[in-house]
Amino acid sequence: MSALTDSEDEAEQRPSFGTPTAMVAPFTYNPGEMMKAVGKRPYSSISAAGDANAKGGTMLAHNPAEFVRRRGEDPVEMSEKARKMMVKMGHKEGTGLGKHGQGRTQIVEASTQRGRRGLGMTVAGLEPSNVEWDFSKEEIIIDEVIEWLPPYTGSVPSLEEMETWKVVGPKKREIDDEVHFCSKESLDMVLNGKSVFDMLESEEMRRARTRSNPYETIRGAFFLNRAAMKMANMDAILDFMFTNPKHPTGEPQVGPDELLYFADVCAGPGGFSEYVLWRKKGESKGFGLTLKGSNDFKLEDFFAGPPEMFEPHYGVNGLHGDGDIFNPKNQEAFAKFVLENTDNLGVHFVMADGGFSVEGQENIQEILSKQLYLCQFLVAVSILRPGGHFVCKLFDMFTPFSVGLVYLMNMIFDKVALFKPVTSRPANSERYIVCKYMKNNKEAVQKYMQSINVDLCRYMSTVSQQDLLHIVPLKMMLDDEPFFTYMVNSNEQLAKIQAINLKKIEIFTKNSTLHESRQSEVRRKCLEKWKIPDEVRTAPGRPDPSALFRKLIPEGYQEVFQQKGEALTLSTLHKIKCLTSYSCLVRGEGPKFYLLGCGRTNVFKWDGGSNVKWQRLDGNKIELPNRTLLEVQAVFELRGEGKGQHRQTAIHVIDAYFLCGEDVRSLSFEKRQQKLHKFVKALRKPTRTDLTQLHCPEIFPLEKVDQIFDRLDMRLVKNSTNKPRLCYTTDSRNFFHPTGMVIIQTVKEPWIRGHSKSTGLDYWYNIHTRRSLYECPAESIATV
Repeated sequence: MSALTDSEDEAEQRPSFGTPTAMVAPFTYNPGEMMKAVGKRPYSSISAAGDANAKGGTMLAHNPAEFVRRRGEDPVEMSEKARKMMVKMGHKEGTGLGKHGQGRTQIVEASTQRGRRGLGMTVAGLEPSNVEWDFSKEEIIIDEVIEWLPPYTGSVPSLEEMETWKVVGPKKREIDDEVHFCSKESLDMVLNGKSVFDMLESEEMRRARTRSNPYETIRGAFFLNRAAMKMANMDAILDFMFTNPKHPTGEPQVGPDELLYFADVCAGPGGFSEYVLWRKKGESKGFGLTLKGSNDFKLEDFFAGPPEMFEPHYGVNGLHGDGDIFNPKNQEAFAKFVLENTDNLGVHFVMADGGFSVEGQENIQEILSKQLYLCQFLVAVSILRPGGHFVCKLFDMFTPFSVGLVYLMNMIFDKVALFKPVTSRPANSERYIVCKYMKNNKEAVQKYMQSINVDLCRYMSTVSQQDLLHIVPLKMMLDDEPFFTYMVNSNEQLAKIQAINLKKIEIFTKNSTLHESRQSEVRRKCLEKWKIPDEVRTAPGRPDPSALFRKLIPEGYQEVFQQKGEALTLSTLHKIKCLTSYSCLVRGEGPKFYLLGCGRTNVFKWDGGSNVKWQRLDGNKIELPNRTLLEVQAVFELRGEGKGQHRQTAIHVIDAYFLCGEDVRSLSFEKRQQKLHKFVKALRKPTRTDLTQLHCPEIFPLEKVDQIFDRLDMRLVKNSTNKPRLCYTTDSRNFFHPTGMVIIQTVKEPWIRGHSKSTGLDYWYNIHTRRSLYECPAESIATV
């Protein structure tokens, strides 16, 4: 059968409703009962573009043939211009071109030869024809609506009870009798629509698909691939619940001093992550698990979002693992790594986009993908924090095993939905499950999924004749009428969408003059709706730090970088009039300089001398996002005692000017430090031992300078001739030799900052006007 893939830049996947000649077995339960259950909530109106009508009305044209119309078999007519030319040459209408009017009297039609086919070759069912597609019956959907699965209201059974739900039987290698959650008519409609493509060249089918899909030209916009735009599509229609998650009360889940944590599972090359990193622009940190090799994350191709804030992990052995999500040890190692790096809270959301080639076994794609479905669900449940969200790509949902997974997820999430975004090509069986607000009752379901995976690792082997067929009793799902109705409606709707669009591709193959004229307008409206700029994807050029610095800091503002600090002496001490307007930090051995990030390891330094000369950073390997400008100090830190003591270079980030292109100079010192701490935390990569890590040094209010002395003690260090030396201990328990203290003015005169004992809040007071404010006024900020 022809490969109706969703995109050429992703793993090959195609619809798997079975072979076109498959016979569908009768229902194993009373069909009248099914229709009665479905009838309580009528099918939503389905447009040929692949969307459900929000009004929920019954569709008028379910038969794909109703979208086709035929032109009259009129003979091809000569153009008026050609007619006049023929008259001038003495030709008489109705006569041949011979000297005596003999010969052919009708126009020779244009060749219908297709591509590289042999002359005279025709594909049965796809012969050139003058058929037309009735575009008036299609509704282009921009404002998509998602229908949520009715919530699960019961209690979650114990692990012991769920273990009794498993049903093991002979391994199945056909899906034709899996009609518990889909009608025979809908199944046949899709099978008949696909069968005509069996003998068609894949390139010819792709051209017809490209011309027929009204959403085709959206493509990947300026992102790595089309997957990124699918995530942008879903995020927008779900009110940005992934990139701006909120509690049910409407309050943000991510505080101003917190990072948005996410995970990307089975999602190489990483389009989903590139979108999130672009949308959050330095305010997020991602973790990735995928197979190593050709399907790995391609961080070097993240042109839109900062890849420096994404850290792949491949399970056991971390960066050197294999990334096999089926391996329980990899699942455990990845979950442990994620929890350790999210303060043991877990991520805010998980994305999964797994798939693999099923060439030659397309009809049982769902059966072959069952363990992939399960493991993506399992990893998500393992690393999500309470209230977190999950989105995962699925294909067919006919077998009790797959539907059982949805049933389990509905137990532990407040809201669950199955839907197909418009960026998913309508002629395939792709769909997504969205799970919103994970509950605190996941433990039993998580352990049950782990147990199921252990079984599948045994049954999915080629030598096994047995398989795990059911994980939730079929009768339980059929008797749960709201759940059953939803699953049937979902499968029926998506089957009709697919059948209609398969028919559309067939018509566009037959008539190569047809074209979807609405593509450019649909692209414009969708990008506007999803808040995506209509820009072209461009690769970053060769790094030019001098040009970038001039762009960030225009010529009249560069002298501030060359200013040297003033030494604190008895004669200058009087300049400090209010302790609360200053902060301080401890300096160590090592030079102070500025760092300019041009993306990845393209990092340059300047010592602040009179000549602005940026040099590539040598000796320390650092990754910084493009358009990042920092003030730092290289500090030689020590760790351990005695013979086990070792020395390492740490980069202490003192202040920030630009973070991922954002100008933070006008922010107050406290807010700059808040952003800087998040920024440095997002860049931290424990698996990358080759990188020099950035650290934010502890900064103290000047009125609490005594806290610095609590961190000072005498230690024996290597190469100190057994004489103790004064050392300063950091929050990470490393220590270094202090060489001085830096005092930074954070509030500009005539303003001072105080603390109200009655309200417990800081306030700003103008000593000239005697005005006090609880909000930091812009004119009080001592900008860098």
